[in-house]
Parts: sequence; structure tokens; C-alpha cells
Amino acid sequence: MAKKKSNSNNSSTIALNKRARHDYHLTDKFEAGVALTGWEVKSLRVGKGQLTDSYVLLKDGEAWLLGAHIEPLKSASTHVIADPIRTRKLLLNRRELAKLFAATTQKGYTCVATALYWKKHLVKCEIALAKGKKEFDKRATEKERDWNREKRRVMSHSLKSQ
Repeated sequence: MAKKKSNSNNSSTIALNKRARHDYHLTDKFEAGVALTGWEVKSLRVGKGQLTDSYVLLKDGEAWLLGAHIEPLKSASTHVIADPIRTRKLLLNRRELAKLFAATTQKGYTCVATALYWKKHLVKCEIALAKGKKEFDKRATEKERDWNREKRRVMSHSLKSQ
């Protein structure tokens, strides 16, 4: 029986959009495939992808990923003119697209890309319906996070002293 080839990094995550969790209340999450070219897949295997300022545009019954930056490799894309921030098509079911369209047009939600990861040999994008946070919401979230961190610190210290 052949052994499975293991990567140097065992994580399947390529890129995270931490800014989205800070700026938005995330509700429903969807998994979408991404239509990529060959040089983009090679760059993502090396880990040269970013989702920092990316968002999802819903237009003409399709979903498009805008603002995702995939840096081209110097060795992989010699004969292709590579555009690192081109618009990439997201592959979703018709029902999922209908849910996204309904929420963004009627309920005032926006659609944000939160993660880019490997699922077997395919690149998947996790997108979420999001509603913008106000400034006081961001501060409250940060206070709650700090309080939870302090609670864990106190609990671990009390367990160690016993």
C-alpha cells in the first residue's frame, strides 16, 4: 500500500480574511469553487494568495470574486501575462445563488470572501453573508475577546497552582 504524500504545512488553509470578521457580522456561510488558471493554482500551492480587500459581486445570475490578490510566480508564468487581481468566477449552486441574491437585494446584506482553502485537490472559497458593524460593536467585540483571554489565563494559572 502506498503512503500518502504529506505537505510541509499540514493546514489546508491558503488565505484568511481576518478583516471581514472585524468589520462585519457574519451570518450564513457558503462554500464556492473558484475558476482559476494554471499559474494561479501553482501560486496558491506555494501560498501566494491574499483575501484582504476582496469581496463578492453578484451580477447577472453569477458570483464573482473581486480584489483577491494571487501573486504570480516568476518561474511558472513566463509566457502568460498574469493579472494578479483579475476577477475570478465563483462556482455555486443555483439555490445558493438565489439565497445570496435575495439576501443582498432585500435584507441589506453584503457578500464577503472569508477564506481560501484546499479541499482535496480543488481550491474552495468560503463566502459569507455579512452586515456591517458600527464602531461601538467593534469595540464591544474587542472587549469581549480580551475578557475571554483573561478568563482563560486565570483558569490555566489556577489549575497549574493546584
